[in-house]
Amino acid sequence: MKIEKNTAVTLRFKVSDAQGKLIEENKEPMVYLHGGYGNTLPKIEEALDGREAGYQTTLALAAEDAFGLRDEDLVRTIPRSQFPPGVKVGGQLEGQGSDGRKQVFNVAKIKGDTVILDANHPLAGKALRFTLKVTDVRLASDDEIAHQHVHGEHGHHH
Repeated sequence: MKIEKNTAVTLRFKVSDAQGKLIEENKEPMVYLHGGYGNTLPKIEEALDGREAGYQTTLALAAEDAFGLRDEDLVRTIPRSQFPPGVKVGGQLEGQGSDGRKQVFNVAKIKGDTVILDANHPLAGKALRFTLKVTDVRLASDDEIAHQHVHGEHGHHH
């Protein structure tokens, strides 16, 4: 079966920086609903469209095609006194962005009496290399299409 809109695609992947240093390798397969639902990067969907199980490729993506360019407006410096004791670098906090929507901030740095929060994706601003192997392709269920994501093993659970 070919990968096309409304198919559930199972992938194994590795993510490396532009120099080939491994950043992440999935232990469990990733399953996503193909067809512009925002469940994976658009350039990955584009590269896999029309392919079948067994297909392998390596994509070199510029930062803007991966997790975007860094946006310094997403970095905030907050007084440490506004945080509970035990705040640590690497922790995550939920807050509001400048548009009022919910946003996840990573604790990037603690410097004296200030905490620097960053809502950029940790890989924003980086050119990345994705090594992909398609292990399965199947038709998505009507329920998965209605919910715009894959259900079940390695997918989303309600």
